[in-house]
Amino acid sequence: MAAQQGIFVLVELTGPVRDTVHRIQQQYDPKLAKSSPPHITLVGSSGVGPIPTDTTPDTIRSVLEPIAASTAPMTLTFGTPKRFMQTEIISLPLDPHGPLRTLHERIATSSLPFVASRFQFSPHCTLNFYRTLTRETERELLALRVTEPVEVRALQVYMSREGKGSRLMFTVPLGGAVVSHHRQPQHAHS
Repeated sequence: MAAQQGIFVLVELTGPVRDTVHRIQQQYDPKLAKSSPPHITLVGSSGVGPIPTDTTPDTIRSVLEPIAASTAPMTLTFGTPKRFMQTEIISLPLDPHGPLRTLHERIATSSLPFVASRFQFSPHCTLNFYRTLTRETERELLALRVTEPVEVRALQVYMSREGKGSRLMFTVPLGGAVVSHHRQPQHAHS
């Protein structure tokens, strides 16, 4: 989120899984741990790039609220950590299919404008982004397992501006019945 300018739609981690991921980030990438809360990026990383910063909060809210209201909260499971090709970025992937993809696609095909993304939608939570890894720390990260469930109950909309950091603009709760989805992820990109 901090590396690019724009408006991002995230799912902030909550509960025990947030604490677990935050501890891992603090140990392996303190700069990442300080830059943003542990999260999954739905808009701004893969699938579609960020929403341009000149898009008004009211416009974004008017599009996201009906999508969120008709989307059931979901309980998901992280897969085994993956290294993003030709980088030192390590992340925890989520299944790129199922209800999270449906939510992403509904936002991506909405009337909101997006910057282009070079990568297919690949939901994940980044564990290491800024720090250069040794072979040993890379092995340690790839061997970690985060077993706590990921509860997706709301969307957070963040503004990120170069040199000014990121700030939460607003949160939109999901509605409907809870969906559990525990299929093993196939691959991940950061």
